[in-house]
Amino acid sequence: MTFPQTQDDHASDDLLRAVEATLFAAEEPMTAEAISTHLGGADVREALKELAAHYEGRGIQLVERGKRWHFQTAPDLAHLLRREREEVRRLSRAATEVLAIVAYHEPVSRAEVEAIRGVQTAKGTLDVLMEAGWVRAAGRREVPGRPVIYATTPEFLAHFGLKSRKELPGIDELRAAGLLDPVDDELVALELAGGEEAVEPEEQSPPDTAD
Repeated sequence: MTFPQTQDDHASDDLLRAVEATLFAAEEPMTAEAISTHLGGADVREALKELAAHYEGRGIQLVERGKRWHFQTAPDLAHLLRREREEVRRLSRAATEVLAIVAYHEPVSRAEVEAIRGVQTAKGTLDVLMEAGWVRAAGRREVPGRPVIYATTPEFLAHFGLKSRKELPGIDELRAAGLLDPVDDELVALELAGGEEAVEPEEQSPPDTAD
């Protein structure tokens, strides 16, 4: 199916409906480029903006997270869809620290994470974050040893309702999301600033050698 390329103030009704149907049926968020390719190369930017405006204030919303578009439940109605017994997924203290460092300093290697934390990071900690879909391997640093570097994912942005990393929350928002206990505030403030004090005595200080 091919749609005409248009620069009109309002996208055609057919294109609007096609974009809406594509996103509704998509199994995962889609970029504007992927939607355009699916619809024969049509310019879908205005259609996405119109649809987002159309759904604003409704029970579901069309949002962009990490340059990917998807429908989501309106935040003020999310409580209606929660099960009565909901198991809250909490990260361990070590995983919370590592996630904060990756999010605010990406891309970073494991050695760089350890330099900021001041302690060694267990491989399982990064595995947990990668299994959750929040952290990914983003290549290798072009230095001796070529260590793997890590970055956050679009799923991380979507989970926290962020359009981009520029909207990353501060300590208060992290606590409100259930990722912090008040006792951890000083610790996370140190991490976001890129400090280097040791924070977990049960873990060994990293060796002087590179990753």
